[in-house]
Amino acid sequence: MATLDDVFGASPVAKLPVHEIGQKLDSLSVDDLLAHLQILREEVSRLEADLLKKRDSKQAAERFFGSPQDKSD
Repeated sequence: MATLDDVFGASPVAKLPVHEIGQKLDSLSVDDLLAHLQILREEVSRLEADLLKKRDSKQAAERFFGSPQDKSD
């Protein structure tokens, strides 16, 4: 029985590599390792950008409402 991919000639979509923290690296090629490094660099950049945004938001709130240390007196 033919599938829709057979009928329409669609090729399978290549899966992006997924990195799991602590995974075994023995079976990964140099290209695989480079791809995993790129994934991790992008994730670190995403985390740093969100951290900066949240710090800015926290500092703005502290300027407006005062910091928690100011209220303990």
